[in-house]
Amino acid sequence: MGLKSARRLARRLILGRKLSAYTEGLEAGGSLAANAFAPALGGFRVKDGTPALSDDERRIVDSFAELYYRRWQEGGKTIVLSWLGYQTLKCPLDLWIYQELIADLRPDWIVECGTRFGGNALYLACICELLGHGRVVTIDTDDSLQPVRPLHPRIRYLAGSSTDPAIVAQVKTLLASAPADGGAPDGQVLVILDSDHSRDHVLAELRTYAPLIRPGGYLLVEDSNVNGHPANRGHGPGPWEAIDAFLAETGAFVSDRSLERFLLTMNPRGYLRRVE
Repeated sequence: MGLKSARRLARRLILGRKLSAYTEGLEAGGSLAANAFAPALGGFRVKDGTPALSDDERRIVDSFAELYYRRWQEGGKTIVLSWLGYQTLKCPLDLWIYQELIADLRPDWIVECGTRFGGNALYLACICELLGHGRVVTIDTDDSLQPVRPLHPRIRYLAGSSTDPAIVAQVKTLLASAPADGGAPDGQVLVILDSDHSRDHVLAELRTYAPLIRPGGYLLVEDSNVNGHPANRGHGPGPWEAIDAFLAETGAFVSDRSLERFLLTMNPRGYLRRVE
């Protein structure tokens, strides 16, 4: 075993012991909230008031968004992020919006379809930890990365397809359980779709997970920028086209473009808010 592998194993053993101690505290009658530093949540919320972009401004924004993504495809690190030493592939501006949504909605559960390295699941769990409320269930077909994924008492990993009825049944069972900080679940769920980016798979996910969202809640479709919207023109029909098909089927959701106020996003039209 090399030095780097030995250090990684040691870190996981230490984390495992800490997680076991944390879990033992819960079994002894404690709660996740009681074991967490949860600062007082402020009342400030960003109100939409951003002027619409002109045609010239939209071309500038799209041109930069295409460059930003293409640089990553060419080997750059524009979307390669480290959260507490764990990798995730995101636009940091989208992650800022995520924490605003979590603080505002205070979901009992966050359902993440597509785990990859686990860095984003850890980021979401850390926001829940700060709030003293919420857990993350994250789903991926590739279980080979599990040894390098983060351990956290608020994260539950599931191995399988996000549209497999058996996996969906497990998710629904978790969602019906009591929140981590005790009490009855209030039904607030946030869903993030970031697995297979083909149109048909994303549309199947949208149809599967949309019923879990309460009015006022959000279903987030990631990487709707591909297939020329404005990035990666050769991708083929993907999340953007799935959003088109889904919104044509239902009036229950709208695309909340106010959450794209930073102008750069990998999820254009992908912040879907339930309105009914």
